[in-house]
Amino acid sequence: MINYIPTYENVHNQFRLNGFHLNREDLCRVAYSFIKEGEEFEKPVGDFILDWFDSKSYLEVKTSGTTGDPKTIQISKQAMVYSAMATGDFFDLQPGNKVLHCLPVKYIAGKMMLIRAMILGLDVDFVAPSARPLDDTDVSNYDFAAMVPLQASQSVKQLKRVKKLIVGGAKMEKTLETSLSKLGTQVYETYGMTETITHIAARKVGEKAFTVLPKVTISYDDRNCLVIYAPSISDEVIVTNDLVELVNENQFVFLGRYDNVINTGGIKFIPESIEEKLSGKIDARFFVVGKPDKELGEKVVLVVEGDSFAVDSTIFDGLEKYAKPKEVLFISNFKETENGKILRKETLQAN
Repeated sequence: MINYIPTYENVHNQFRLNGFHLNREDLCRVAYSFIKEGEEFEKPVGDFILDWFDSKSYLEVKTSGTTGDPKTIQISKQAMVYSAMATGDFFDLQPGNKVLHCLPVKYIAGKMMLIRAMILGLDVDFVAPSARPLDDTDVSNYDFAAMVPLQASQSVKQLKRVKKLIVGGAKMEKTLETSLSKLGTQVYETYGMTETITHIAARKVGEKAFTVLPKVTISYDDRNCLVIYAPSISDEVIVTNDLVELVNENQFVFLGRYDNVINTGGIKFIPESIEEKLSGKIDARFFVVGKPDKELGEKVVLVVEGDSFAVDSTIFDGLEKYAKPKEVLFISNFKETENGKILRKETLQAN
């Protein structure tokens, strides 16, 4: 627990980057070096550091669309400091903790990993954001790391080197969660977005509900979509398009996206809940979507990645009548974000 309020203008005296103690002036020199001579993944780090220490009190970042259409917004640097402190409190991060940074810094999650290190005094190893980042370091043990699902799935055999791991950026599939639950590593799935300055809640693997970070409370609107109150990081109440089941003012269960709801035969279904029931029954990536239908209004369609094959209809036996897919569509390659999040609409539009 930090007993004083750091500001974005200062760097913790125990902060290290790739083994070197660096203060504000040192970081600016490193930034220029990254921009002029660094590898491709290092150049955004240089740009970010110079933006962080410029005269403005905010950063401009692009949203992903969780609360509406993607757009560029201004985020207070001091709010990002408060977000870093909340993460430090929630995961009990201490000055000097060894941390692995393997996320692209052009996105909010990668920016926040660096900010946490500078504010909390972490000893951070920064490596290229590859699918198997632990291959790029010989450090035997890390106290903390953040990965996207693809990185976590490719690194399962090496994750014994990480004490606490947060996984975010895209939904964690059941098969991955099962693999991670067997490790000695403490693994958490995070929930958040650019507007909340990365995660505002986390769910320990094996548990159902997300628990919010300190100084965050939640409710839901008349659509049953999550509403977030986080005064230290946002002056405005944040209304999402994420359907949730509220456990209490500090915990919620994520159900799916309001945008994805299928109305078939007058009955509404959340595709993510159908997908969860089909998890492990299809040997390929897939998602469920609604398509216009003259009789039903919309029909449930199963979209599978890869070459076509015969789908055993018995895998749908556990589904309600109208939730059972009326069509199976095969698409060679899904469109996705760099984090591995499937872009449903873009995938369908491209085929």
